[in-house]
Amino acid sequence: MPALALAVLWAMRGSWRKTPTARATALLLVALTLSWLGDGAGLFFPFLGDELPAMLLCFGLAHLVYIALFLRFLPHRPLPRWTIVYALWWIVMIAVLWPSLGALAVGVAVYGLVLGGTAVAASRGSRVTALGGAFFLASDTILAVRLFLPDQTPPLADTWIMLAYTIGQGLLAYGVIRLLRGGAR
Repeated sequence: MPALALAVLWAMRGSWRKTPTARATALLLVALTLSWLGDGAGLFFPFLGDELPAMLLCFGLAHLVYIALFLRFLPHRPLPRWTIVYALWWIVMIAVLWPSLGALAVGVAVYGLVLGGTAVAASRGSRVTALGGAFFLASDTILAVRLFLPDQTPPLADTWIMLAYTIGQGLLAYGVIRLLRGGAR
């Protein structure tokens, strides 16, 4: 994430004088920083003992920042009808995970709404950001299966999680930069 943040800074150099662009770029950098903290929760928060709560908090905040970025600062296209698939995703994920969630059930359901919210909000930016949101959601979906249904975890889950996560974050950042610089939708 630090390398992606540096790429964003480089791509947006000279655009900092435009206040809305500067605010949107700052939000993108905050989302990437929170994601980096989530990635390294064990390193950044060793005093917690269990890195999972810090990881989920950082990623949850990153998703909320992405939602704010897409809903407040970026050009909006109408919400595509196909985004109903994210509501179906949430229903299926909660139904599949519910028996394994125990006391975390309500928290995971709310967290899932935030994850799906990022994908929906990203679909209002451009095709690139919509794809980035979908990849980011895919990484979190595989992660949820790994965390709560370890016996059903697909082979190479960690590789697929990081691949989808990296592609998703890269597409989100690239799409945001294109939108801020007036690129094609």
